[in-house]
Amino acid sequence: MFKKATFMLAGTLMLTAAIVVVSKPALLGMQAEAAAQAESSLVRSHSPILGPEEAPVTIVEFFDPACEACRAFYPLTKSLLETYPEQVQLIVRYTPFHGEVSDTAIRVLEVARHQDVFEPVLEALLSRQEQWASHGRFDESAILEIASQAGLDRAAAEEQLNSDEVQAVIDQDMADVKTNQIRQTPTFFVNGELLEPFGMQALIDVVKREVEEVSEEEEAQ
Repeated sequence: MFKKATFMLAGTLMLTAAIVVVSKPALLGMQAEAAAQAESSLVRSHSPILGPEEAPVTIVEFFDPACEACRAFYPLTKSLLETYPEQVQLIVRYTPFHGEVSDTAIRVLEVARHQDVFEPVLEALLSRQEQWASHGRFDESAILEIASQAGLDRAAAEEQLNSDEVQAVIDQDMADVKTNQIRQTPTFFVNGELLEPFGMQALIDVVKREVEEVSEEEEAQ
């Protein structure tokens, strides 16, 4: 009886060990797949890019054009691009957290991207944000007027705002907002890492560190 019990115990231990051996690579594979999915959900092929596309330091901003904090941060992100013109790029992800006004402004920005006037339209909408999104105001006509003054073809834009293509971009960005658990705007990632703690000086410091690390690696080669 004792020998039989010992044999059964040994068999159980061997089976458990086999399961662990088989499961560990599978678990590592699942973890790698999850990491790859999270990384791809930060940047999409349609995402607007400011700065050089091959820059080694990437700032991803989950951004709402109707957000006052996003407007406040824009001079800083622009300054970082100017300070590191070859090393830093800013990728914008649409995050319409302020309802209809955000949705409309984002549609205008996406059409502006297709018309190659994304940056001037973005800057115009942010600099005059109080005219179309202040204290709950929503003025679609003002958004289009400001954008057209910055170079948007308004007639063409009005035909494109509700297109399936624009809607697909917004749907994908909102799915990525959920995947990355974005709860506020702006939210920043620098080279794939969430900016924590959040703040202007923190963003400056992290970007500077990343640029310095890239420079050191290049010098060592």
